[in-house]
Amino acid sequence: MINLIKKVHRQALIFLIIFAAISTFFTAFASLGDWRKMPHSVLIGGLLGLANFKGLAWGLKDFAIQQRPTGKLIFWSMIRFSILAAILVVFALLKLINFIGILIGLTIVFALIIKEGYREVKQSS
Repeated sequence: MINLIKKVHRQALIFLIIFAAISTFFTAFASLGDWRKMPHSVLIGGLLGLANFKGLAWGLKDFAIQQRPTGKLIFWSMIRFSILAAILVVFALLKLINFIGILIGLTIVFALIIKEGYREVKQSS
């Protein structure tokens, strides 16, 4: 599981930097809004997705041992979700992010998690 997390983190950082550069190009030349917010938003969305993935893996370690959800797991999942929501709300209220950029960053991380999870399942069977 640690290998899977490291693979996702490594690939995500590469893809996030590439997509941040591409998004800067498109927003600057296509006049799609404030081009300076877009690359930061992609990176912030991706980093929040990676942090959430790391927290999920940390919480599920205990779940794999006990085979049932505990109050501790549910509590920390809710805390993690609340922190993620609070960070996004603060950035949105301060107008530091672009919503589309956040979605792009989160989607990149989500797609990499799905891809690496599928590859891991395929290798183990």
